[in-house]
Amino acid sequence: EVQVVESGGGLVQPGGSLRLSCEASGFDFDDYDIAWFRQTPGQDREGVAAVDVDGSTTYAVSVEGRFNVSRDGRIKRAYLQMNNLKPADSGLYFCAAGATWEVRGAKLTAHFYRNWGQGIQVTVSS
Repeated sequence: EVQVVESGGGLVQPGGSLRLSCEASGFDFDDYDIAWFRQTPGQDREGVAAVDVDGSTTYAVSVEGRFNVSRDGRIKRAYLQMNNLKPADSGLYFCAAGATWEVRGAKLTAHFYRNWGQGIQVTVSS
């Protein structure tokens, strides 16, 4: 059974940091790109960051320089380190896994990721 489970969300003040974790099982982690998306009410899911099977990373312009995405194939986990958080970063964050041959160059396009977690809330507020 394919499972993708996020953890590490919560409430943080502006300027603070959070680290999200994504635990994957049920598929060959080394063949899958991992991406983080976020969604706010009434909006489409926005691609935030992605790390492919080779460790190459892609970031949305809005988070470049503040967020860092990584993965550890030994334990089938991915991470999103979020620094200098802003209220606009608030939302429901999803971890997603997509077969690298399907994602190809569309690293931050939700359509190409077939395996999704349930999402975890991040709220940035004073």
